[in-house]
Amino acid sequence: MNQHLDEILYPPIEPYETGELIVGDGNRVYWEQSGHPEGKPVVFLHGGPGAGTSAWHRRFFDPERYRIVLLDQRGCGRSTPHASAPRADLRHNTTWHLVADIELLRRNLGIARWQVFGGSWGSALALAYAEAHPESVSELVLRGIFTLRRHELEWFYEGGASVMYPDLWEDFIAPIPVLERSHLIEAYHRRLTDPDPAVHTQAGVAWSRWEASTLTLLPDPELVGVMTDPAAATAFARIENHYFMHGGWFEEGQLIAGVDAIRGIPAVIVQGRYDVCTPPMTAWDLHRAWPEADFVMIPDASHSASEPGIARALREATDRFAGASTAPAAEEAEPAAEHDEEPPADPSPTEPAEAPQGDAQEAPSSSW
Repeated sequence: MNQHLDEILYPPIEPYETGELIVGDGNRVYWEQSGHPEGKPVVFLHGGPGAGTSAWHRRFFDPERYRIVLLDQRGCGRSTPHASAPRADLRHNTTWHLVADIELLRRNLGIARWQVFGGSWGSALALAYAEAHPESVSELVLRGIFTLRRHELEWFYEGGASVMYPDLWEDFIAPIPVLERSHLIEAYHRRLTDPDPAVHTQAGVAWSRWEASTLTLLPDPELVGVMTDPAAATAFARIENHYFMHGGWFEEGQLIAGVDAIRGIPAVIVQGRYDVCTPPMTAWDLHRAWPEADFVMIPDASHSASEPGIARALREATDRFAGASTAPAAEEAEPAAEHDEEPPADPSPTEPAEAPQGDAQEAPSSSW
């Protein structure tokens, strides 16, 4: 999947520091730092939600000029508890919990401002974070724009995209009885939350196969194989479906309507022309609302960050921002918070029991 990236991205590197951030509600969020410890800070926000980070995600950034921070969002990758557990509790896994986690991590690392880089779901999370904390963001690099508006979800999960992939769509709807197919996100939710592994694993694999099979312009069997690993597929599908059932906890159109808060932040939007997962309509809507951001349409790409045109445009964006004049990473940074600092109170009105801890999971290679 990634062989051609050797000609486009920076060479592979290893982290110089890793850790777990205690974010409350029984959750520990895995994070790592690589590149130059005194370089320009950037945080990579992965897709899904639920995809986790992979080693190749570090390669979008010049390791001599960037201090590269990756984290696995709640419930996936190497964060615990893992959403593949039979009785996984996602009540404390929402967009606004993740926004609080990102801000807590920034403070713990002693970073004043950082570049925020996110694709697909990561673009939605990047927008949500930046609109909530614009003072913490130096630049935005966004790819495959997704804002969880109702018509975006219905396009990909309720039948719109079936006009492009009718054969793959048949496999996606196969686990769902005919009488339940008018509301597929809800039908999948019932199966993904079923404690029986025979039920939720089958649903998780079918959900993830549909997504993996449509991420790239041309089929990528290796990617499909990675994303349909039962544990990874179950966590991925459960977290995605949980977020989509709640519309991301956004008001309809909230992220695009809120761009005034970030209008002055330098930004690049990269979009594949033939993206079926997050069609260009959303990137274009964002571009029209936010013309100050640079807009790059890749003519021969779909959704994946690993596609050559998209990968090249993303690297060009990070290279350009690395050359900009910015304050040193530690300058005027807030004091580091203790790692056991709690995030803001749970936005839900009830206080559910703490989720049990699970074993750490290695993040699979992902095209997100």
